Amino acid sequence: MKMERRRSSPAVALPLLAVWALVMVVPCFAADPYAYFDWDVSFITAAPLGVKQQVIGINGQFPGPVVNVTTNWNVVVNVLNDLDEPLLITWNGIQQRKNSWQDGVLGTNCPIPSGWNWTYQFQVKDQIGSFFYFPSIGFQRAAGGYGGFIINNRDVIAVPFDKPHGDITLFIGDWYNKDYKDLRKALDDGKDLGMPDGVLMNGKGPYRYNKTLVPDGIDYETIHVHPGKTYRFRVHNVGISTSLNFRIQNHNMLLVETEGSYTVQQNYTNLDIHVGQSYSFLVTMDQNASSDYYIVASARFVNESRWSRVTGVAILHYSNSKGKASGPLPDPPNDFYDKTFSMNQARSIRWNLSAGAARPNPQGSFRYGSINVSQVYVLKNKPPVVINGKRRATLNGISYSPPETPLRLADEYKLKGVYTLDFPNRPLKGAPKIGRSLINGTYRGFMEIIFQNNDTKVQTYHMDGYAFFVVGMDYGEWTEESRGTYNKGDGVARCSTQVFPGAWTAILVSLDNIGIWNVRAQNLDSWYLGQEVYLRVVNPENTNKTELPIPDNALYCGRLQKYQNEQTPHHKQASSASATYRTSELLVLMLLLVGIA
Repeated sequence: MKMERRRSSPAVALPLLAVWALVMVVPCFAADPYAYFDWDVSFITAAPLGVKQQVIGINGQFPGPVVNVTTNWNVVVNVLNDLDEPLLITWNGIQQRKNSWQDGVLGTNCPIPSGWNWTYQFQVKDQIGSFFYFPSIGFQRAAGGYGGFIINNRDVIAVPFDKPHGDITLFIGDWYNKDYKDLRKALDDGKDLGMPDGVLMNGKGPYRYNKTLVPDGIDYETIHVHPGKTYRFRVHNVGISTSLNFRIQNHNMLLVETEGSYTVQQNYTNLDIHVGQSYSFLVTMDQNASSDYYIVASARFVNESRWSRVTGVAILHYSNSKGKASGPLPDPPNDFYDKTFSMNQARSIRWNLSAGAARPNPQGSFRYGSINVSQVYVLKNKPPVVINGKRRATLNGISYSPPETPLRLADEYKLKGVYTLDFPNRPLKGAPKIGRSLINGTYRGFMEIIFQNNDTKVQTYHMDGYAFFVVGMDYGEWTEESRGTYNKGDGVARCSTQVFPGAWTAILVSLDNIGIWNVRAQNLDSWYLGQEVYLRVVNPENTNKTELPIPDNALYCGRLQKYQNEQTPHHKQASSASATYRTSELLVLMLLLVGIA
């Protein structure tokens, strides 16, 4: 099979009058608006830390473009895979209501072959907030391919703060100068990745704050601001495995939102942001601008002197700045011997119970603390182990190995033997093993999951398809008595939570979204080595009414390869530069006719 290659280019332009009429009239119709994007995912050459290497760009951009839409909009993203290997894009935190077909992970989608294109189409139903997307297979996120995903409130829903002067997306993450394929091979060969070469901020290396640690000629990020104005910073840790402490010199950061939830508004001088997590801060430019200011993301829970070069530094530049930033960076938290600092900081993040969100009713109207739990899973991880001669990572003693046929496709075609529905709700006794065992979730049940981290480093865990409530965390082994410490009132709802080494984190989740959903370590090395499981949620009464049908353009692979036909490129709908509000050509014609009449 071979698919005709196609390059990204602007869409055929509609007449200006038609587009203007469409923008003005579409909101009056019952249908929700559409936003179209056309992405060419390819290798480009960059040298973020001074060493030339291949990175993954989208339409030649690294990082990729920011998707900026409003809740309930329909998003259509046509992806051309211009890499030399298969590709999937996943949408970190986008819940894909009734539509796990668009989730972009191996449990639900066949990869897009090299040279092919595939169109994602989904609705950002009843969601707001700050999220991001990234390539989900083959360790590709270590080379880039990520970008921001913003979902705004509808005008009828109040935002719990004044509109900021500007909106700034900032990607932070550890980075290696080695090609991602070399990093992947190192893991396949049973090796650790070792210390990263640095931290990038928006795909760029550090400002040269130290002539010994930072070589000359590194391109760095500069954020331009105006004195007295307030800006919203959406910060995402898109790195591989390093927790980062984020801070802006001499500026308070008012936390207002994390991964789709408005938070109780609290000022932080710094905040630990773990792999895969996203936060929104309001930052007011209230300094005298005697010089520029440092924006810093430095490695946490490591030997700081040895890891000093693993620090990202950008510049905050006031329009009336009197000079360049100089001198030492603002200090990170001094808690080397106090392991509770970061945990207490995490516990301080609370749900804003009076704020609206995607719906008119306040977030706090869902009283999760009064719901009876129907299923309990304790998911324990340990340091990597050798299974069948290969170094693997596990949950409950099982290292997940994806089948050639995606799980959701296997369900659709009633294939037997692709997976089992017997994932243990407690750690297995005996030797670890490789398996394809799923969690059998009860539709409309309320599940308690305890992540027990018996490894030596912080892990972040993520659940696709849902926002869950983070209700507790502590050091030591979780026991039944630990429930007495749970926050049953205003634990924040989010999609990625950290679990500290030698500690546990408990979450509660309402299983109201039909599909097969990935539960994974966000730390890319742990995920690649098998630290994941899938959660299957099925409505036993009538699945057709609670889940969208398989898309017409579904790709087939594995045992269903015979259903894959020759394909032709999808009709190009829009350019990647911006979303265009469009419906069918018939609607455009009707609008034009109305205008003529």
